[in-house]
Amino acid sequence: MLSEFSRRQVRLLLRRRSWLEVSKVTPSKKVISVVGARPNFMKIAPLDGAFQKYPSISHRIVHTGQHYDANMSKVFFDDLELPHPSVYLGIGSGTHAVQTARIMIEFEKVILAEKPDLVMVVGDVNSTVACSLVCSKLLIPVAHIEAGLRSFDRTMPEEINRIVTDALSTYLFVSESSGMRNLKNEGISESKMFFVGNVMIDSLVRFQAKARKSRIKKTLGVADARYTLVTLHRPSNVDVRENLTNLVTTLIEISRSGPVIFPTHPRTRKMIDEFALGEKLRLHKDVVLCNPLGYLDFLCLLESAALVITDSGGIQEEATYLDVPCLTMRENTERPVTVTEGTNQLIGFDYARMRSEAQKIMSGVVKKGKIPELWDGIAAERIAGIIVEQISKN
Repeated sequence: MLSEFSRRQVRLLLRRRSWLEVSKVTPSKKVISVVGARPNFMKIAPLDGAFQKYPSISHRIVHTGQHYDANMSKVFFDDLELPHPSVYLGIGSGTHAVQTARIMIEFEKVILAEKPDLVMVVGDVNSTVACSLVCSKLLIPVAHIEAGLRSFDRTMPEEINRIVTDALSTYLFVSESSGMRNLKNEGISESKMFFVGNVMIDSLVRFQAKARKSRIKKTLGVADARYTLVTLHRPSNVDVRENLTNLVTTLIEISRSGPVIFPTHPRTRKMIDEFALGEKLRLHKDVVLCNPLGYLDFLCLLESAALVITDSGGIQEEATYLDVPCLTMRENTERPVTVTEGTNQLIGFDYARMRSEAQKIMSGVVKKGKIPELWDGIAAERIAGIIVEQISKN
């Protein structure tokens, strides 16, 4: 048996070894990821998981609060098993200028206090460009996830956000080959560009089985139906009375072939009421309006849909991966691979074509697609590896 002295020596040795082990993995680099709006959460979740494999990295999440209600924000943290944000800025709504300015003012305080080694921004929302601007003035490196996507339509605020963010970023992580071409054409150094695949597909792959357990189809009464899933929120579709009226009329016609499930963005619901279209929809029980859904419920509905009608870039990508026919109510897309290789078709404001294509699809005539290159569920691991390698040099 060990003497008391020997036991003390063993305890001291174990304590020293424990300290040495901890000292080896004490984070030496700090990375802050910015989330602000619903599309960001699915992209940061797998990146947060990937950084956990690197003890040298302290990864923190800052939520600007650009989307702030439970259906547009909190439920996504729960569904995607994201840790609660280290910092919540609580910005809220406002015009583009007001919202961007508020984010910059509050995020600058975070950067000055935290002094991160790198800030990661995703997508093309106001939080993305605002935080990139702050970092560029304070000489903090920025990594842009989903870099290089272009619609070539500068009437879209998102297009301006994408162009400015890419110009300011130190590292550009690209999800499809068109992004590499676009960045090269804009004169950006190839040394900054990394073709890594689509990080949003990582979340889809991880949570697909869990989403299938959702009871949302039964709740909405479409468990055994061939249904159309709809998401529409862009100003060109919902802020113009004529366009929204035509969309509502067309959705009612499409519902004759099967239920139409329409999770309604707050902006869209507001305009439906403002244009007095709510009563028209209520008279047609096969058009089911519901509140915005969490990630798992929506993914469950999307995977089983016969057709999705959308103006969302992310849903074009998810539909392509899931091989679900997609009609996009826009005249352009910043994700052209969903059209050239995937299941997506651009419809614009051609409502007659929308009805015609929907009828074909509901009768079984569908455009088949394939999964684009590197949409394999491990894009986040590639990104984390590159970031760790790059910032470890400094």
